[in-house]
Amino acid sequence: MCDERSDPSWGESQSGSRKVYIETFGCQMNKSDSEHMLGVLDEIGYAPTDEIKEADLMILNTCAIRAGAEDKVYSYLGYWRKLKAVRPDALIAVGGCVAQDGGQSLLSRSPGVDIVFGTHNMHRLPELVLQARKSGKPQVEIFQELPDDLPETPVVRRNAVSAWVSVIYGCDYNCTYCIVPYVRGREKSRPPALIHQEVLELAENGYKEVTFLGQNVTAYGQDLESGMHLGDLLALSGQVESIKRVRFLTGHPRDLSCQIIDTVAQTWNACQYFHVPVQAGDDRTLRRMARGYNVDYYRALVERIRERMPEAGITTDLIVGFPGETEAEFMNTVNLVEELGFDSCNTAAYSARPHTPSANWDSQVPEVEKLERLRLLNSVVSNVSHRRNKPYLGRTVEVLVEGRSQRNPERLTGRTGTNKVVNFEGKADLIGTLQDVEIQAANPWALRGTLCRQGCAMARTPG
Repeated sequence: MCDERSDPSWGESQSGSRKVYIETFGCQMNKSDSEHMLGVLDEIGYAPTDEIKEADLMILNTCAIRAGAEDKVYSYLGYWRKLKAVRPDALIAVGGCVAQDGGQSLLSRSPGVDIVFGTHNMHRLPELVLQARKSGKPQVEIFQELPDDLPETPVVRRNAVSAWVSVIYGCDYNCTYCIVPYVRGREKSRPPALIHQEVLELAENGYKEVTFLGQNVTAYGQDLESGMHLGDLLALSGQVESIKRVRFLTGHPRDLSCQIIDTVAQTWNACQYFHVPVQAGDDRTLRRMARGYNVDYYRALVERIRERMPEAGITTDLIVGFPGETEAEFMNTVNLVEELGFDSCNTAAYSARPHTPSANWDSQVPEVEKLERLRLLNSVVSNVSHRRNKPYLGRTVEVLVEGRSQRNPERLTGRTGTNKVVNFEGKADLIGTLQDVEIQAANPWALRGTLCRQGCAMARTPG
């Protein structure tokens, strides 16, 4: 069972304990992994700090999804090596996807690294740290697959309102551009009883929102004999009264079943929000990506969601400049964004990754062309997102208040059930509560409003 350690005094530690600083790149799964790293390190006397210069252990939790993210890792390690020159007893550890792929080679490319561990042996981090301290020699340990008896690990959460809960690891798809199956392994679902118990513990500790995570979260349960699926987890969480919202990220369109969609529509605390990566809006490109569906299949999936939940938020991922992509095929992607009206899109230029078939294909799109296409797509995405947000003007939405706005500390920020970011002025004691906010301004990325007073809730609309 996950041993819950909420951390309201981030950066403070008990006298005499060592301090650990973690820099996290990549997705929510990596952020969740970092919280579990803090949990296992707490057991050997390491307290978290947000000041890297006072850290006895510096951990870089890495992402390998694009070349730029990997290059950033080595840039950081160069700077950390300078910090270590001032504090030679401090340790540098590298985990995550770049470590899983690079292994021993990280030591030669980045002198000064003391520990390299992968995505499958995070639970072994305390032993590796202790051994590095004792021996003074670099420790490298990479498991090629998740252990069958993967232990549950403690967690120190950095957020007191919303919590991530990993429900499935790995991915069984073999998209021709994606390194994730290589560095994260094949799909392995956590037992549903352990997941539900973790949700109950979060409720007891005052959390209001849970997000189920997985590289392919919609495939949850397909490897279990019980026949349970993601919809069953959502329904179970609907029985926990104090958990006001449940979300899930990120899945494959082929695994987003009617049962999951129906459960979201029928479960009171399941957020009507779906992140469904399409990657491209052209059938030939999708075939070459080995995505396993065509545009009509995806279009029907979006229609099914909106038939059941007209107000649902739908976001997606898009890649431009895939090898061999023509201008006309790229424009099919642009047109699909216009047609389906996504609430927002994560966009990226294609990045060749090791261990993927498309990295070695001819007809790679020139970088200049990829960037031009990305600029055009981002312009269209921004316009469409703005168009989706404008109807919220004058409406009242229910917001889970998550904290202070980073851009304007005088404002609070939170999200609607459809994942719209809402900023408004208010006092800190509202953090962690559900509040009605009347929307007065809308841009492509967020909404801004005023905290409602008595009677405002009568005008509330879904979201």
